[in-house]
Amino acid sequence: MNILVLNCGSSSVKFQLIHTDADKIKTDTDHRLAHGVIERIGGPALVSFSVQNPDGSQRTTREAVPLRDHSAAIEKIVQWIISPETNIPGISAYSDIAAVGHRVVHGGEALTRSMIITDDVVKQIEDCIDLAPLHNPQNLKGIYAIRKVFGGTAKQVAVFDTAFHHTLPDYAYLYAIPYQFYRRHKIRRYGFHGISHRYVQYRYRTLKSIPREDVNVISIHLGNGASVCAIKGGRSHDTSMGMTPLEGLIMGTRSGDIDPAVLEHLAHKEGFSLSDVEAVLNKQSGLLGISGLTNDMRELVAEAVENDDRRAKLAIEMFAYRAKKYIGSYLASLNGASAIIFTGGIGENSDYVRGRILDGLDWLGIRTDEALNKATTRGKEGKISSEGSRLDVYVIPTNEELLIARDTLRCVIGLELPR
Repeated sequence: MNILVLNCGSSSVKFQLIHTDADKIKTDTDHRLAHGVIERIGGPALVSFSVQNPDGSQRTTREAVPLRDHSAAIEKIVQWIISPETNIPGISAYSDIAAVGHRVVHGGEALTRSMIITDDVVKQIEDCIDLAPLHNPQNLKGIYAIRKVFGGTAKQVAVFDTAFHHTLPDYAYLYAIPYQFYRRHKIRRYGFHGISHRYVQYRYRTLKSIPREDVNVISIHLGNGASVCAIKGGRSHDTSMGMTPLEGLIMGTRSGDIDPAVLEHLAHKEGFSLSDVEAVLNKQSGLLGISGLTNDMRELVAEAVENDDRRAKLAIEMFAYRAKKYIGSYLASLNGASAIIFTGGIGENSDYVRGRILDGLDWLGIRTDEALNKATTRGKEGKISSEGSRLDVYVIPTNEELLIARDTLRCVIGLELPR
């Protein structure tokens, strides 16, 4: 079965076309047929599409083309997929795309697992817009666009970024504010990056050949957005992001944890509105705010190593220190763990940042093999801890699209979803 996976942003659409079925899930032989991205929708859009060849190489097409909205962009994607010139084996018509899976950021308390999209599900996603005003409206654009492009015939499935964290206990997800605010407004910790953390725990237990109940790990997703998840018995037990993705680790442009009184203080001193302060914390803080240079960790590492830039070094040190504090607190929360797992763009590719985070954890028995750490980049998967380490340390490249495709298949053919 060919599954189209969509991830819609405000002016972009990322996609993958994945071939999977029940047997391929069991044998881990499902595979990507094509992928790509359209950026700057609403003007001269930038298009980059790639076909995956059987030998692992790719055929890539790039162009600039006017695309007025998400419907036009998704129609462009589908037309390219079924085109004879693209020549994807077994695909030549709309009907050859069996279903569409969408990454939806926020499902609130009601949407706690992947599900076929109905009018009622769309209404519930709309009801969560207040909780994710920057994300859910964009995800809905993709759902509406597929209905338009396929004439309402395509089966669609929503896979929620918050769903993995619905197993958090109440003492972990509640804030210490008057309880009526939770009852009235559902103010609580929801957590994000759930699809990534869920994939990582699945892949870890596959590598170790252990049942889900034995997976007690700390998953660290590091990218422009970053979060940590304490996974107990294969389920999310605690996570660093909160009601919004602003809480927790230092990120590319987000501050992460901060004293709430800073908001009022900044508003008073700078004459900011609350919206102004929120914009500063979300878009001008984090690595960018500390360094004054960039939110790109690769550039910061280059500045720190090659030019000994003081603020670049400070930004990296603060980023690593915050992650290290969460490792310690989550080891306490779990009463120990068997592994620490790095994933996400920085977590998968920056041996320098991983080394800074893991440095000084000897008392916990965590020891890194420097050679293995340096060698495990560019999408490589592997163990980077030394033989004498009390905890294993792994790098596992995330594959959210594969998990979305698998959940889409399960929903469409009626297979039980993993919980």
